[in-house]
Amino acid sequence: MSPNGLPSHNPYFQLAGKDIWSLINDTAAAAEKESGEKVVNLGQGFFSYSPPKFAIDAAKAALDVPSNNQYAHTKGKPSLVQALVDTYSPIYGKQLTKDEILVTTGANEGMLSVFTGFIEKGDEVIVFEPFFDQYISNIELPGGKVVYVQLHPPADFSERNVSGDEWTINFDELEKAISPKTKMIVLNSPHNPIGKVFNKEELTKIGELAVKHNFLIISDEVYENLYYKDFTRIALINDEIAKRTFTVGSAGKTFAATGWRIGWVIGNKDLIPYVSLAHTRICFSTPAVMQEATAQALNQATTNGYYEQTRDEYINKYKIFTAIFDELGLPYTIPDGGYFLLVNFKKVKLPTNLEFPDEIKNKPRDFKLAFWLIKEFGVVSIPPSEFFLPENFEVIQDCLRFAVCKGDDMLEEAVVRLRGLKKYID
Repeated sequence: MSPNGLPSHNPYFQLAGKDIWSLINDTAAAAEKESGEKVVNLGQGFFSYSPPKFAIDAAKAALDVPSNNQYAHTKGKPSLVQALVDTYSPIYGKQLTKDEILVTTGANEGMLSVFTGFIEKGDEVIVFEPFFDQYISNIELPGGKVVYVQLHPPADFSERNVSGDEWTINFDELEKAISPKTKMIVLNSPHNPIGKVFNKEELTKIGELAVKHNFLIISDEVYENLYYKDFTRIALINDEIAKRTFTVGSAGKTFAATGWRIGWVIGNKDLIPYVSLAHTRICFSTPAVMQEATAQALNQATTNGYYEQTRDEYINKYKIFTAIFDELGLPYTIPDGGYFLLVNFKKVKLPTNLEFPDEIKNKPRDFKLAFWLIKEFGVVSIPPSEFFLPENFEVIQDCLRFAVCKGDDMLEEAVVRLRGLKKYID
């Protein structure tokens, strides 16, 4: 019985203060009110600008068609399913069929549908640490158990810029984490928050373990069009690996339209139906008008140079923003993909007279760094210890994650503000 005399809630959900997103955003809002000046929000990975004009035009046109404003088929609007077939068939080097594709209400719901469709109580799912926080609840809600395996940074990350390939998998640790209960492994490439793109050798070893021990692979590839080195997809390694792999994509990340909530899952035609059944029970169908807009945007993006132009723009965004850390001598992981930058602040000395709110006092150092950057410089970041287990906070507590999916003017303003860090560096 709950305190108000009503039936009790599901004990999985606990009211334990603000989550990371509320804490950081509330701190940013309070700083703006206190200073009267807008913060530069490089925290959450939402875009500060609109989708490309051709995508916006497609959305406007879709609204005028009566059928686009009604329920879509649970598996996806035929126009979007066909656009996905046309987009991915050249990438996969074979003709995909509609039976291999499911449209979902965002990539996150797509992953929840995969987990719900296949996880039984007690099944284990391997997740690499650091991890996107939504993976955890998505696995646990259907009754799964998360088994964590670390991505290890180089020991001298606090001293120099490092590459994504230097965040390594200990394959002995990975194989020891596999048990008869292992049902799946989750990959994220390009990786949030590291910016690592898993290389072919790593993906081949992971895939071979999945075949050897007979478990499934979920490859979260929502940043698939933002890669700055060779990008290998695990589903393309070989047929044995491909038939047990679910690849997850996102229109939100592709077209700077996270509010559209359009995602998709590509996989074995014998396995996709179970994902579809779960998806039907979770949300029945995905907003039809946004599906139509995405279909038209995908069709145009294959021929209008959008992906290449976007990659070039992001290379320039990183060039703008990393300049301040090069100037200050603060190391970072050189991003091979995605739109995040992980910066090491170990050389930065926090003022000794700082006062932190109760929600921050007992948190790792990165929370204190993030709070201070907002209050002192008006720049918002995310403390990445939120993506680690408490016993591994030491690995990451000197770091902050910045999102560069913002206008160049915002990044330039952040550079100006962060120059004030100079006096806090030995």
